[in-house]
Amino acid sequence: MLSRRSIWFHLVVILGIVLLSSWPAMGQDKPVNRGRKYKAPPATSHIEIQVTKKSNGKPIQNAAVILNPSKDGKDEGSLEVKTDPDGKAIVDIIPTGSVVRVQIIANGFATFAEDYQIDESNREIQVSMIRPQEQVSSYVDNSGKVSTRKPGVQEPERQTPPASQTTPSTQPAKPAPNQ
Repeated sequence: MLSRRSIWFHLVVILGIVLLSSWPAMGQDKPVNRGRKYKAPPATSHIEIQVTKKSNGKPIQNAAVILNPSKDGKDEGSLEVKTDPDGKAIVDIIPTGSVVRVQIIANGFATFAEDYQIDESNREIQVSMIRPQEQVSSYVDNSGKVSTRKPGVQEPERQTPPASQTTPSTQPAKPAPNQ
């Protein structure tokens, strides 16, 4: 016959085996939380922007195309791409349903800017660039006139007085001899 001690020992061992074998099953009732829940990225649109000269329809290479998307009034960042030799800029990461401000800067052409609502998965945008126009004025009608200013930084012309108009007061003073 078994002693009381060995009965208690066997009972504890059996109870431990039963508890250990049922322990993993107890954790299966609750979902295990391991960090953040995966959230799929938003759907994006494929946008092709074709940049051409308005005068002859030829593509403009290396024009800067700046895209500023915003969705529900929240800024989504900005992106700048250059046009290829065919005058195309292709972007695939703009969220569908957003408003995109497209700005185009090309040497020798007036800057272009316009907002577009992107609701479809594919969008083609045609932009015809024009030469810089004369500044808008409320005094003179400059509509349709070509700009008279050259592109780039404008420096004022400095006028130097002719040599015959110099007076003794404008001539530099001679240094005094050291004694």
